[in-house]
Amino acid sequence: MAEPKGFTVHLHNLIDIAAEISQISTFNPLIKTQSFDLSRRINFLLPLFHHLLNDVVFVPSETLVSLQHAFLSAKELLLFCSQSSQLYMILEREKIKCKFSDLASQFEQAISGVSCDKLDISEELKEQVALVLSQFRRAKEHFDPPGLELYEHLLSIYNQSCDVNTELAALRLICEKLKYVSVEDIKQESLALHKMIVDEGGCYEKSAQRLSMVLKKIEEFLLKESENNGGGCFEKSTQVLLSGDLPPHTDETCVKSGCQSPVVPEEFRCPISLDLMKDPVIISTGQTYERACIKKWLDAGHRTCPITQQILSSSILIPNHALYSLISNWCEANGVEPPRRVGNFWLCKETSDGYSELINLDTLMRKLTCSNVEDQRNAAGELRLLAKHNSQNRKLIGEAGAIPLLVVLLYVPDAITQEQAVTALLNLSICDENKERIMASEALPGILHVLKNGCMAARENAAATFFSLSAADQNKVAIGASGAIEALVTLFCEGSQRGKVDAATALFKLCLYHGNKGRVIRAGIVPKLIEMLMAGEMRDEALAIMDIIVSHPDGKAAIVSTNAISTLVELIINGSSKNKENATSVLVHLCRGNSLHRSTVTSPGVINPLLELAKNGSERGKRKAAQLLELLDI
Repeated sequence: MAEPKGFTVHLHNLIDIAAEISQISTFNPLIKTQSFDLSRRINFLLPLFHHLLNDVVFVPSETLVSLQHAFLSAKELLLFCSQSSQLYMILEREKIKCKFSDLASQFEQAISGVSCDKLDISEELKEQVALVLSQFRRAKEHFDPPGLELYEHLLSIYNQSCDVNTELAALRLICEKLKYVSVEDIKQESLALHKMIVDEGGCYEKSAQRLSMVLKKIEEFLLKESENNGGGCFEKSTQVLLSGDLPPHTDETCVKSGCQSPVVPEEFRCPISLDLMKDPVIISTGQTYERACIKKWLDAGHRTCPITQQILSSSILIPNHALYSLISNWCEANGVEPPRRVGNFWLCKETSDGYSELINLDTLMRKLTCSNVEDQRNAAGELRLLAKHNSQNRKLIGEAGAIPLLVVLLYVPDAITQEQAVTALLNLSICDENKERIMASEALPGILHVLKNGCMAARENAAATFFSLSAADQNKVAIGASGAIEALVTLFCEGSQRGKVDAATALFKLCLYHGNKGRVIRAGIVPKLIEMLMAGEMRDEALAIMDIIVSHPDGKAAIVSTNAISTLVELIINGSSKNKENATSVLVHLCRGNSLHRSTVTSPGVINPLLELAKNGSERGKRKAAQLLELLDI
């Protein structure tokens, strides 16, 4: 048996490494599927490690050390796959295959050391671990390295001397398969090669030198292709592709009229096209670009910021309203036609007499940013209503960039404005794309601020917003880490009736991620759950939460400590069909491996309801009733 303190340290290390791996989101396209599969399998093991933090009995320390070595090797390989040269990946396809296969064997051996049958974990978790183990077994035998045809063509060029004329067909195939279309693509590949040399202390230097020669030939090929197609110099053709037919630093209106264009301030120019921005948008790195230009960059498959080369955490584009306003003012002062953003900024509002009215979204967003409290409040309220029932309105409001402006209003002292803003975000979050926009706008602290400090109606809607956002698994993790669970438990214990229901639904959804169960238990929810069951208050919600946290060792211990078994038995006898099902499921966990609890449950009145549930209940109810009857030897 592992020594508890060291055991816990190993588990925390595994969880931390897994979190670092989950942050690696962009991989070399040639190896993207295999890389994502590896990352996903590692993520599937996390619930087991969270459980083991509370169970030190059946996992030898050498098993945890082996798992830690496997995790570190996986992190190193995935980092390599996220940053490495595409050409190198093709050239060393067999070496890459060996790395993935060896790692799969390493994971298979390490996971096999975990005796899940001896752990008090759910059947679902056991199945999940078994699935990951079988996937690693298959992966070590069936790994498919990147393109054989590409490899053969690249190898022939790689082995040529610099002065040999290379077959154009081979160069064309490489460019098509690897999507090399511009000088920027060649530059990125060259940077990746250079980084490999630096990171690995020069061990790739010989290969990189040969591959640099290959890149030179590819660049010359692209240059010649561009000239043959009438594109002039390659750099120019690339710029025209991004920014349209006009050369940079030229104003279209002035070209047509023959006048001299005023000098455009550098901060008003798009870093890609160098033209005056008409629709400036902010990407996840904080840089601003013209919408059309950055969209072409992203649509071409790039997942980095053109200026900083940072990997983008999100593809969401947020309109830069402040810069748009400055550009508009400059245009007006210099006699230049003001920019007109692309898109429909009119929303449809149903009036009380059954007619439709068009509302200008730009006007509402300007009010959100003004200093007049009443205008802010009215604009947030209008957006709340416009987003309530109309899916098209929700989509347009999100695309126009209203979400970051609403997030700012979550902190204002005016209680009504705060309530309108959080409810508008709740309504907008119905749209899946807006869920991502809300998370990208760093809204969690603001929603949490309202949940803790807002009026009761605002707190209710803040809880409902957390429920809506928690539909995405990665959001469950982020919301749990934000401190929201403690505030939700407080609302569940002390809130209005609607507030308790909203908090309960949010807590249930968040606890589908195993790591959040411990937070809910530590926040003190179990005594309140028992109190509700005994008082007949919100029994459905209380039992649903109890059923999901009882699979956590701390949850199981907390429920047992409250002497809840007799209450659960009573619910099987006299509760609703839903109560019977969830109470049975909780008792299955409590009775497994505990003869004292089984004897407490066995009573003359409980057997017949269990037999009835096993015969006529829902599929889940039948299964749980059968499991409990088996534990009771009936």
